[in-house]
Amino acid sequence: MNAPSDSGAGETFGARADPAARASTRTSEAKPSWERFGDAMLDWGGYLLLAFATVLAVSAGTADGADGAWRLVTLLISAGAGLWIYVLYTRRPGPPADNRVRIAVFFVGLLVFASVLMLRQPLYFIFMIAGFFYATTLRPLPLAVVGIAASSILVNTLVAGLPQNSEAWTWYLAIITVQTIAISAGALIGEKVTEQNEQRRVDLARLETALEENAGLHAQLLAQAREAGVLDERQRMAREIHDTIAQGLTGIITQLEAADQAHDRPADRDRHLETAKRLARESLTEARRSVEAGMPAALEAATLPDAIREVAREWSELSGIPVDVTVTGEVVPLHPEIEVALLRIGQEALTNVAKHAGATRAGLTLSYMGDVVSLDVRDDGVGFTPAERGPADGSGFGLVGMRQRVARVAGSLAIESEPGGGTAVSARLPAIAASAQGVTR
Repeated sequence: MNAPSDSGAGETFGARADPAARASTRTSEAKPSWERFGDAMLDWGGYLLLAFATVLAVSAGTADGADGAWRLVTLLISAGAGLWIYVLYTRRPGPPADNRVRIAVFFVGLLVFASVLMLRQPLYFIFMIAGFFYATTLRPLPLAVVGIAASSILVNTLVAGLPQNSEAWTWYLAIITVQTIAISAGALIGEKVTEQNEQRRVDLARLETALEENAGLHAQLLAQAREAGVLDERQRMAREIHDTIAQGLTGIITQLEAADQAHDRPADRDRHLETAKRLARESLTEARRSVEAGMPAALEAATLPDAIREVAREWSELSGIPVDVTVTGEVVPLHPEIEVALLRIGQEALTNVAKHAGATRAGLTLSYMGDVVSLDVRDDGVGFTPAERGPADGSGFGLVGMRQRVARVAGSLAIESEPGGGTAVSARLPAIAASAQGVTR
């Protein structure tokens, strides 16, 4: 005989909406002990109760002087009952809830076998008790209640016979009613509890799957964040190199060329060489600060207006173009990233004036306007058409760098120019106070 199937308490007491999902999630190791006990009662209980009742019945029949033919017939009927359980219940394909007609036929046959055996020997009421267990596998649920009631009626009737008076009928009906209600209620409660347990197991499986998916997404996000961080750092370094080292090297080259042209004027040549040395030292310092993502030297010991004035003064000395610096509004310390962005934008704008504008004058205006701070850089140079200016003329990255700096702090950048009408660069940034970020200077 093959081992009885793992019916499962949930499969015993209630059908599921998705049997395939149930089969994949229900394992005997995952069930609580009371569910495994219920499975065992259904899988083996019928055989055990039949065997126990047969031993008692045959023994009692021998004591009562029953002949060998009676015992042989009784044993054959008992064997038929066991074979009936094996063929229709144990060997069923799938859980009882998925074999409703088969289980109904099995249950009716079981009651017939048990009734015949009880008529031969009342001790077979022990086997009839198995009807209570198997009745709980009937579906829909009202059919299970009918099966439980039928088992109760047969047990009580075949053991003691029908009642002979009204009082006996009262007791008879009371016993059947109580048995039916109690066992049906137990089956219903067991079904609900098992459904809840099964739902928890399904939810847990889904949660584990979701956690695995989340872990994968988290790893993916980390990888994307690392890539974004690398790209952002590259862009930052590119901007810093352009705004510091490249501009410094341009100034050094300009001073060295001026010194070469002033070879017959020792005083001018020495002045240009000394300026080139100073620019080299400053560029080296700024390069180190850029690598360390530190504050520009101009902002470390000075306010933003003073730093812009110093940058404008040095630029004017190198370019020979006069520059006016104006500060309006109430000066307040700003977040370092805001001040660095404004300083670098001013430096780049002035560098572009020296390279491309052919201007005779330039002006910077730093305006503090409550929750906004702006920097405007103007020149009276040759101007250009903004849509036509790009990387091909060497200014593209400078404009891109300025836009990137502004975008990082949720600001805006506007460039106004026309051929022959000069150029105006205007950067508007949120005036985030240094104290709002716990920054002090």
